[in-house]
Amino acid sequence: MAQTPDDIRAAQRLRYDVFVRELGGAGALVDHEQQLERDRYDENALHLLLKDRARPEDDQVVGVYRLLTKERAQQSGQFYCADEFDLSILEQSGKRLLELGRSCLHADYRGGAGMMHLWGALSDLAEREKIEVMFGAASFHGTDLERLAAPLSLLHDRHLAPQELRVTAQGDTAVALNMRPADQIDRVAAMRDTPALIKAYLRLGGTVGDGAFVDHAFNTTDICLILAADAVSGLQRAIYGKGRTRV
Repeated sequence: MAQTPDDIRAAQRLRYDVFVRELGGAGALVDHEQQLERDRYDENALHLLLKDRARPEDDQVVGVYRLLTKERAQQSGQFYCADEFDLSILEQSGKRLLELGRSCLHADYRGGAGMMHLWGALSDLAEREKIEVMFGAASFHGTDLERLAAPLSLLHDRHLAPQELRVTAQGDTAVALNMRPADQIDRVAAMRDTPALIKAYLRLGGTVGDGAFVDHAFNTTDICLILAADAVSGLQRAIYGKGRTRV
């Protein structure tokens, strides 16, 4: 976990590289001069850092998650994705919640063990804090809904959250997921067009909220992923089954 302001800035530098430079995102508090992607939630959040000690000392952070418990979200006024999704059904459930956000990996570490190391730390945190539901916005790159119609429709058809956990997209740019009938979806192609991180969450037993939010500022189309207790346990099994590494 980040311990110092320098740690948080290192996370924000990686986020800038990925979300701003690579994906073309923006935001009111993005600092282009110092190359920091930041917002008002950073001050109260936990920042989980993946470091490669073999890299130069000022460039060791190669993966990040930003984490908000309900208590930390209240310090910021709300959860981060509450601007995009109506979270009241989760907040009124009485369950211990953890919002996962701003997750990214350095380009050189994708497709390897990096995400498993981060998940190991999330598993430890979930166990320690007795987390019952993890959730957060996950993104498709781009805002072309015609291109995204098939994968979004497949998520609605196969992976919709149970009613008692089903958050809904809200706001002027909210759109329905079920853009195409189920019998008109090429499932193989649709899954191929689904981002790897979303597919990984689905394999753990994750589900999605109803609707998507088109975020023009960040050039993404966002869904809300929900990992209930069984999926949290799936995360733990995935880590333990591969030989646990504490990070």
